[in-house]
Formats: sequence, structure tokens, C-alpha cells
Amino acid sequence: MVAYGLAGLLFVTMAVLALILPADWKFQDRVGLLLLGVLSVGVLHLLARPRVTATDEGVTIVNSIRTHVLVWPEIVDVRMPVGEPWPSVDLADGSTLAVMGIQSNDGDRAQQNLAALRALLRERGEAAEPGH
Repeated sequence: MVAYGLAGLLFVTMAVLALILPADWKFQDRVGLLLLGVLSVGVLHLLARPRVTATDEGVTIVNSIRTHVLVWPEIVDVRMPVGEPWPSVDLADGSTLAVMGIQSNDGDRAQQNLAALRALLRERGEAAEPGH
């Protein structure tokens, strides 16, 4: 919410500046200010976009640019070593995937979200024991 509020404020500021600049500023200068505002809004959107959504079927991981939809059995482990900015998931194919929707600098909230994701993984991701 903060990023989107800042994006709106930044764009409105650039638009107002483009309108009230002295007459010696040319049209392309004013358009340039508006384009800088649009570019800034885009960057702030990429920063605000990351999230993690868990359902009964799996996990949707939205990072800055890409969205990954995973079913629970694809995820082997979730880990966040000390000092890392966000956790990563180890996938069954041997690759890893960053989970930018949980930020370590959120402190206790990040730890709670990580614990909840791990609990869901234990509950839904592991195969049932044979014979059960």
C-alpha cells in the first residue's frame, strides 16, 4: 500500500510540475517529466507486487516480474538462512525459487509467515505413508 500511495503521489507531483513550470520549458521537457513519473510508478509497482498465496492445491509465488504456480508436491523445502533478504523454496526438480513475498526485514512477521508456509508444506506437501 505504501508503494502504491507513493507512486500516486510521485505521478501527481510530476504532472503538477509539468503544468506549472516556467514558459521557457519546452513541450518535450514537460512530457519528459510525465514519462519519468510513469517510469517511477512502474518501478514502484514491481517493488510492491511480490506476494505468496497458499491454497489447498498449491502455492502461487508472485515475484517482481514472474508468477510461479506450484502444486504442493513440487516443493521439497522452504528455507531462509540468516542474513538472506527472503526465503527460497527447494523444488523437486532440483532448482530453487526466491519467495520475495516474505521479506526478512519484516522481522517477526516474516518469521510467522515463514513458519505458516512451512506448516502448510508439512501438512499438504508430503506424500502419505504407504498403507495409510
